[in-house]
Amino acid sequence: FVDICFSFTTVPKMLANHILETQTISFCGCLTQMYFVFMFVDMDNFLLAVMAYDHFVAVCHPLHYTAKVTHQLCALLVAGLWVVANLNVLLHTLLMAPLSFCADNAITHFFCDVTPLLKLSCSDTHLNEVIILSEGALVMITPFLCILASYMHITCTVLKVPSTKGRWKAFSTCGSHLAVVLLFYSTIIAVYFNPLSSHSAEKDTMATVLYTVVTP
Repeated sequence: FVDICFSFTTVPKMLANHILETQTISFCGCLTQMYFVFMFVDMDNFLLAVMAYDHFVAVCHPLHYTAKVTHQLCALLVAGLWVVANLNVLLHTLLMAPLSFCADNAITHFFCDVTPLLKLSCSDTHLNEVIILSEGALVMITPFLCILASYMHITCTVLKVPSTKGRWKAFSTCGSHLAVVLLFYSTIIAVYFNPLSSHSAEKDTMATVLYTVVTP
């Protein structure tokens, strides 16, 4: 559900722009698109960590799986993560709303991304950048560290399996998840956790397509 909605926040508007040959979006529409894009980015981020925990329990504690991964825990995690994702994105949207765009208002991107918007603003964007690099980094890095910890335990457990076939079977269940994790985090770090002066429109657009379209 999250991945479908994630793609629908950018792809339909991009296709409409291409077919209708119009490239305009209102400021309110731009902020709305940005809000939902990053809400689903956060949810993908959190759910990748939850999936890593699921793999960890399945591989390292298979006999305790049904006791550890209960329906109640899953419901609590999903509900809690929706709340955290919305609060995080609301903070960034509220900080973006009062900024002034008094010069060029053409975004060199295929959707309303935070980095191109900050580069267009003629207001002081220092607070926005600090929040992205601090609070935004915390929201992204914490789940990533959980994923690393889970896979360290998984690797140690799998290496203890005596048969090569058994080790391959255990690792193969994690292959698609690991591929998405590597693609998702590498492109997001490249786009958002660097100073604005080091960004280029072409590279940012290519990296953004990878995590907004390819990853889902």
